Order: sequence, then structure tokens, then C-alpha cells
Amino acid sequence: MGRQIQGLLYFFINDIRYSLIIFWTILLSVLIVSLAFAYFLITVENGVMAFSLTGPIYIYCAIFGFLTVKEAVPFSLKMGATRKNLFISLGIFFLALSFAKAVVGSILQEIIEGFAVGVGISTFSFLHLAYFTTDTWYTRILIDTSIIFFFLAFMFMIGLLFYKYGIAGGGIVLGILVIALLVGIAKGWVFDFFTKLLVTFNLGFFFQLLAVGILIYAVSYVFLKRITVVKVK
Repeated sequence: MGRQIQGLLYFFINDIRYSLIIFWTILLSVLIVSLAFAYFLITVENGVMAFSLTGPIYIYCAIFGFLTVKEAVPFSLKMGATRKNLFISLGIFFLALSFAKAVVGSILQEIIEGFAVGVGISTFSFLHLAYFTTDTWYTRILIDTSIIFFFLAFMFMIGLLFYKYGIAGGGIVLGILVIALLVGIAKGWVFDFFTKLLVTFNLGFFFQLLAVGILIYAVSYVFLKRITVVKVK
């Protein structure tokens, strides 16, 4: 059991390495261009170049969580992995990936902010949810880890639904979620939720979000343990 989990983790790490290189290459290239733009081109009084480092990370991890079902899960099963070990391995990998992405993002932000101060760029800033709480290195890591893991778990669950029940089954679930969202907007529940969230916004919310992500991932085992290598179309 232990060796199989180690083997699966090794496979997941090697499988994601290429896409991580491409992702960070593109993101860092855009970041460098944004810094150059802030340094050379912004002449408007009180003008600021705002850059979201974590936004693209969230999107990347959401897509990765969905594609994991299509690519990594059937390959692992074909290689003889048990569904229980696959579930444990993916959970460890998702948590590790969430934490690693959060740490790298926070370190990179610290480096860029220090560089901007050193060269006199005062028109560049990062956008981050930590600004609404206590903006420290640790709070950014907590916030990013919880959000990234939630997206990984949620999209992994959606991917399982599409894989197991096909486009029709997954589409029905997404349709129900969209209808529920629209009803919530029409009834004012969504507005009330976000209003209350803004009033009581604190780090406790992200602990709760992480717990919800863990719960979603735990529920995904119900679908994962019955999954086959044959995808339903």
C-alpha cells in the first residue's frame, strides 16, 4: 500500500511538471511585462498597475482538477492502482500542490514587491484577498491554500460526474447548480450571503472553505470507488 501510494505520487509529480513549467513561464512573462509597463509607461497621476498573481493560479488548478479525472485516474487504474490508494494519493497530492502553489506565490510576491521598491517602481501593486484581512506572508498562504484546494476538489468532483455519467449526466448536475445560483440571485440569497461575508470577513472563512473542500473530496470517493477505465460519452 505504501509503495503504491509513493509510486502514484511520483507519477502525479512527473505528469504535472511539464504543464507547470509552461504555466509559470507564461505567468512570469506577463508579470515582467506588467512591471516594465508600470516602470516606463504609466505617467498618469496616481496611476497604478494592479496585477493578480493568484487569479491565474486558481484557474489553472481548477482546470487541472477537472482534467485529472480524464488523464491520471484511468491511467493509474490501468497500471493496477487500487481505488483506495488512488483516492489517498490524489488527496495528498492536491493538498501538497495547494500548499506549494500558495508558498511559491507568496514568496514571489515578496520578491517582486522588494524589487519594485528597490528600483523605485511605485505604480505597481498586487491584488490579493489578504488585503481585506491581515496581509502577511502566512495569511496569504492560508488563503491561497484553502481556495486552491477547494477548486481542485470541486472540479475533481465535477470531472468524476462527467467521466462516470457522460456529458448528459454532468450537464444535468451543472444545470442544477446554475439554476440554484440563478434562484439564489433572484431571491436575494446570494446578495445577502456576500453582504454578510464582507461584513464578517476574516480568516475563519478560509478555514471553513478548506473544510468544505476536504468534505467535497471525501464525498468524491463514493464516485471514485465505482469508476472504471471506460469513460461514458
